Amino acid sequence: MSARWRLDGRSALVTGASQGIGRACAEELLVLGADVTLLARDDDALEALASEFSEAYPHQRIEWISADIAEGEGRGALMDALSERDIEVNLLINNVGGNRVRSALELSDHDLEFIFRTNLLSAFELSRLLHSRLSAHGSSAIVNIASVSGLTHVRTGIAYGMSKAGLLQMTKNLACEWARDGIRVNAVAPWYIRTRRSEPALQQNDYLEEVLARTPMGRIGEPNEVAAAVCFLCLPCASYITGECIAVDGGFLRYGF
Repeated sequence: MSARWRLDGRSALVTGASQGIGRACAEELLVLGADVTLLARDDDALEALASEFSEAYPHQRIEWISADIAEGEGRGALMDALSERDIEVNLLINNVGGNRVRSALELSDHDLEFIFRTNLLSAFELSRLLHSRLSAHGSSAIVNIASVSGLTHVRTGIAYGMSKAGLLQMTKNLACEWARDGIRVNAVAPWYIRTRRSEPALQQNDYLEEVLARTPMGRIGEPNEVAAAVCFLCLPCASYITGECIAVDGGFLRYGF
């Protein structure tokens, strides 16, 4: 296979890597030859996953770091660990996210602060902290995990949609600001993907039927399908793509009637 379709010699940091889309992204990056650092809050889950991946991909460097990057202290701990272990980063997957489904009038200040800090500010601050490491390579990539809720109304709540819309605008701005530094910045926007977080909603038959009725492909997406789009944007063959968002949505955004 052409080197343009491989990530050998690259080093990726994946946030929210212990499960769901983050885990799928980490494994897809390993399949393509990258070294991977797994980041999440759950020590036990990360250690078990790192052990599993190390057995499956023995020739690649696999590290794990436990930290809550929604907090400044957690981001500081991450940066310290990267320096202490001499871990390079030239691919950053900003996947950490969370939600509290509330209507506009029900949202508390605490809800808003949690959602924006987790979904938007953590990605922004981590990207800034890693800028010098990313720019040192001259050919780096950031991929932000956004959502179709940042592009249109869905029932995940107004604050979640606002935070993901902000993440998409951040993607565009950083792509323009950092192109001169050799850093490409793109995003993917999933619709319903089968993960532990989405499973409770999808177990409601009436709700699931509504979701499928609005999805031209007529099924729920899988984490590895999001990971494939994320990894494409990291590949050398995507070297002239920046500031873009790929919807991984089974056609949801294009379905009018």
